[in-house]
Amino acid sequence: MVTVVCLSAGYILLLYVIILCCACTSYHYLELFPTDSVFLTLKCLCVCVCVCVCAAAMLTCEICREDVMLEEDMRTHLLLSHVETNMHCPLCPLSGVSYDELCFHISSAHPEEPHRAQDPAVSASTSGCSAGTNAAVTESKKPRMPQSCTAGDSCVTRDSLRPEHNSAPGGGGSSTGEAASVTPTLTTRSPKTRRELVRHRDEDRDGVKAVHREAKQTRLTPPGEEEEFSCPMCGLVCSSGFILQGHVELHLQERPAAEGEKRFECPMCSVVCSDSFSLQEHVELHLDHEAAVNSAGSPGSDLKLARELQREEEHRRRLEETQQEGEEFKKLQRQFGLDGSGGYSRQTERAMERAVARGLMAPGEFHCKRAEMMESLASGVDDGTTRTQGVVRALYEYYQTECKDHVHVWLCAATDHYCSSAGDRGWGCGYRNLQMLLSSLHTIEPYASLLQENAAPSIPRVQSMIEEAWRAGLDPHGASHFNRRLQGTRAWIGATEIYSLLTSLGISARIIDFHKPTGPADTHPRLFEWVKQYFLSGGSTRLPPRLIRTSLPPLYLQHQGHSRSIVGLEQRRNGSLCLLLLDPSSSASDTRKLLSVDTAAPALRRVRRFPGSLKHKQYQVVSVHGVMSAEEKQISISKSRILCAERIP
Repeated sequence: MVTVVCLSAGYILLLYVIILCCACTSYHYLELFPTDSVFLTLKCLCVCVCVCVCAAAMLTCEICREDVMLEEDMRTHLLLSHVETNMHCPLCPLSGVSYDELCFHISSAHPEEPHRAQDPAVSASTSGCSAGTNAAVTESKKPRMPQSCTAGDSCVTRDSLRPEHNSAPGGGGSSTGEAASVTPTLTTRSPKTRRELVRHRDEDRDGVKAVHREAKQTRLTPPGEEEEFSCPMCGLVCSSGFILQGHVELHLQERPAAEGEKRFECPMCSVVCSDSFSLQEHVELHLDHEAAVNSAGSPGSDLKLARELQREEEHRRRLEETQQEGEEFKKLQRQFGLDGSGGYSRQTERAMERAVARGLMAPGEFHCKRAEMMESLASGVDDGTTRTQGVVRALYEYYQTECKDHVHVWLCAATDHYCSSAGDRGWGCGYRNLQMLLSSLHTIEPYASLLQENAAPSIPRVQSMIEEAWRAGLDPHGASHFNRRLQGTRAWIGATEIYSLLTSLGISARIIDFHKPTGPADTHPRLFEWVKQYFLSGGSTRLPPRLIRTSLPPLYLQHQGHSRSIVGLEQRRNGSLCLLLLDPSSSASDTRKLLSVDTAAPALRRVRRFPGSLKHKQYQVVSVHGVMSAEEKQISISKSRILCAERIP
C-alpha cells in the first residue's frame, strides 16, 4: 500500500514540475503583455496547481485517515498510534487488548448492539482530523473503514477511545441505561518527537517490546459502585474487575490455540478439557452432582443411604469374620486330629496299604497284621510292638560303673519305653507317655491294685478311659474342647487329660505349671530344682548315696507340641543338674541301645537334657503322689470343674 502511494506521489511530483515550468514560461511571456486580469488569472492558476500537487503528494493513514508528508512520519504514526496504544472497548470496561482481540470481543460479546459498533460516534476512525486538531465525528460523515472490514462486521479501528456516559438528565437526547455518544480524539505529535521515538526504537528494540508487553497488561480499574462483573463471553460472574479481566484474557489466549487442536467440550457446561479422560471425569462430576440434588429432594434420603451402607458393611464384615473363624477352626481340628479323618486303627491300615503298594509288605502279611491289630483293639491291651522293657535297670547298671563325674544320680521306679508307631505317628506322644507312666505304676504296690489291666492299655483304650473320666464330671471345660469325644480321632492329649484319667482311677496327681522362664537365656532352673526335690522326697533324710533308685513313678513333662517322661536326674561335681528323659519319638531300636554296655554311652546322650536345651516358654509337669479315698476322689472331681495348676514361680 505504501509503495503504491509513493509511486503515485512521484508521478504527481513530476507532473507538478512540468506544469510549474510551463507556468513560469507563461508568466515571462505575459510580462511582455502587462494585462492585469490575465496576469492574475494565470497566477491563481499556478497557485491552485501547486496546492493540488502538494495535496496529491500527502500520505494518508488507512486506519485513522490522518495525512502525513513523509513515509518516515507514516511509520512513526503507525507505531505510536496503532501498535503500542492500548485498545479499549467502547461498550464495556475491557482494555489492554490488541486490535484483533478487540474486534473478536466486539463481535462475540456485543452481537445484540451492532448499530453501536457500526456507529461513527463509537468508531475509532478519525476522518476529517488534521494534525494538531481534534474534530468531532458526526453521523453525516461516516469514516472509511479498513479494507479488512466488511459491511456486516462489527469492526473497530485502533484509536485510543474512551466512552463517556452522559449522566445529566436529558443531556444529548440520550435516555437512561443507554450509552451516550463518544467523541474520538487523536493526540498528535510533532515530527521531531516522532523521529526521536523512532530513533529510540531502532536503537533498543527489546526495550520497546518490553514497553509493549507492559501496555498490554494494563487493566481498567472497575467502578466502585459495581458489585458483580459478568463475563461477556461465557456469562461467568466475577467478584472484581481484575478477576474478570484475567478471565477474559484466558478466553482470548485459548481461542487461537483451540482452532488448530481437537476440542473436548463438555456437552453440559461448554467447558473445554485437554483430553478425553479429563472430559469423562468432568461429566461424571456433573452426573454425581445431579444425583445428589435429586436425592436431596426426598427427606431423610441421605440418612437412609448411610444406614443402608452401614448395614451392608457390617454384614460383609460379619461374613468375613465367620469365614475366617471357620478356616481357623478347621485348621485347629486338623492340627489336633479332630477333622474326622480317622483314628489310630484307620491310620494304621493306611500305613500298611502304602507299604503293600510300595512292595515293602506282602498282601498276606498285611492281612495277618490287620487281624492282630483288630484283636488288640478288641482286648484293649497294647500289642507291645513298640515297647522296650528294662530301660531304668540298664541305666542303673551303667551309672554303677560309669559315674565318675557325678555326685548324685536319681532314678525312678522300673519304667518301660513306648515309642510311636505308624498308627499314631505325629499325634500320639501324650498317649505313649501315659503308657510309660502306667507301666511304672504297675510295679508299685499301692497303685497296681487300682489298675484294671495288668498291662498298658492300647491307645484306643486310653481314649475310652479319658471319655469315661469326662462322663464322671472331671474337667468339663477340657471335655467341651474335644466335644467329649476322643475315640476314632487323632486328637492330641496333654497334662489335663492325664490328670483326669489318673483321678478317675483314684490316683492322686498334681499339675505344676512353670509358666515362664526363671533363668538366663529363657531357661528354667526352677524346674530342675523342683525335680531334684521330687526325687529327694522318695529317699531317706540322711545324706543320699551317689546312685539312688527310688520307688517313685516317672514325671510327665509337657510343653507346646510335644511331651516326654522324666525317669531320672544327674547332679554333677560343678553343681549343674541334668534330666534323664525318655522320648516317644525315639525309635525302639535307638532305645534298645541303652540295654547294651557297648552302645549305652552314646545312646545316653539322647537321654540327657541340660537346662540350656529346655528353652520353651512354658512347661507343665504331672506328678503322682499316692492313692485317694472315695471321698477324696469326689472332692477332686468337684474341684476339677475349674481345674487349676500349681504355678511356679
